Amino acid sequence: MRGYNFYVLSVKYSEFPGSKSTTGVITLVRRIGCGLLLFLFLTTCLISPAGAAQQQAAVPPQVSGKAALLMDSKSGEILYKYNAHVPLPPASTTKILTGIIAIERTKLTDIVTGGKNPTLVIPSAIGLHEGETITMENLLYSLFVKSANDAAVAVAEHIAGSVPAFSELMNNKARELGAVKSNFVNPHGLPDPEHYSTAYDLAVIARYAMRNPVFREFVSTKVKVIPRKDDSDVKWLQNSNKLLWRYEEATGIKTGYTKEAKNCLVASAARGDQEMIAVVMGEPGSVVWTDAGNLLDYGFSGYNTIRAKEAGTLVREAAVSNGIGDVVLKTAEDFYYTVPRGESGTVTEKVAVADDIRAPVKKGQVLGKITFHLSEKNLGSIDLVAGNEVKAKEITQIAPVNPLLAGGLMLGLFVAWNVTKRRRRRHRYRRKNRTWHRNSIR
Repeated sequence: MRGYNFYVLSVKYSEFPGSKSTTGVITLVRRIGCGLLLFLFLTTCLISPAGAAQQQAAVPPQVSGKAALLMDSKSGEILYKYNAHVPLPPASTTKILTGIIAIERTKLTDIVTGGKNPTLVIPSAIGLHEGETITMENLLYSLFVKSANDAAVAVAEHIAGSVPAFSELMNNKARELGAVKSNFVNPHGLPDPEHYSTAYDLAVIARYAMRNPVFREFVSTKVKVIPRKDDSDVKWLQNSNKLLWRYEEATGIKTGYTKEAKNCLVASAARGDQEMIAVVMGEPGSVVWTDAGNLLDYGFSGYNTIRAKEAGTLVREAAVSNGIGDVVLKTAEDFYYTVPRGESGTVTEKVAVADDIRAPVKKGQVLGKITFHLSEKNLGSIDLVAGNEVKAKEITQIAPVNPLLAGGLMLGLFVAWNVTKRRRRRHRYRRKNRTWHRNSIR
């Protein structure tokens, strides 16, 4: 490259326009033309690899499994999907739902006593003994890190009394979150024709669960040692999610495998202000790690996550009927949206507030909604809540009147009126007599 630059620039003075040599002018034009072509060629060679890499990063990856999905964890935007709504066996990714229900319904310090049913479940297991006691915290480490099926049954029986009753809780929770194409009949994911989920539903459940800091701690743990009374029992737990070691920004979540389901993985990773959730189902062999990693890379390299509104932002004030003062409306949570890198636009907001807000108003009470649009696209909405308490105005009430007291008062008033009336009559009568007497003397 340096040789070419030197060749183009080392033109003799006699070859410039105005010299006596016409041949020099032609040669100069040719050399300038060649130089420009060479410059364009070299520029293309130097710049195009980066450009090609950027274009390649924007191309959705191919997956080897039966279904896959990539979701922006903060915005909930779906960035990639393949058979995302096809029901498939989820294997141990089922335990995401089992675990978040346990975290929400119990205390980590709760003592769980193992029954007979957990001992009958096939491995993976920690070998929980009938009658053995263990804290809910260590049971959940066994559930998430070891992926212990006996731990899942113990959790289910502790919370609901039986696996069928707990399965009902699972399905109710799934429908509440919007995972409506799933059906769960056990807490561990062992094969059953009636036990299935979808890549989309698993992503929705995982996104919800990852909002819980306790859940995040469990699913990001690589190795955990739990206490057991018998030294021969399983104590050392190692996470089967290899992305926790292989993918630098990995934050969880859960693996799964059965012969029927093949390899399943719900994986999450955070880079800067972004967090992605990748789901792959029915993956053959170790390609599950590659496919999940490629999906995460695709999300980080191809998209931007933008926060349009921060939780607790003051939006407006509203009058409160019969209230002492106005109520301040604030955003209930952060609102994020996702756009492809390089794209931009103006986000518009539409605020809707309840027509008649009446006192009393409690702090945190939902009183409206704010909806976000990007061009013609509805990005979603968040609730507006009361930022302050508004009490109702006090109304002075007349105390109930005792009937006897009221009757006595009325009687007293009547007597006083009657006495006054008689006095007035007597006074008029006396005045009349005095007047008559004076007239008679005259």
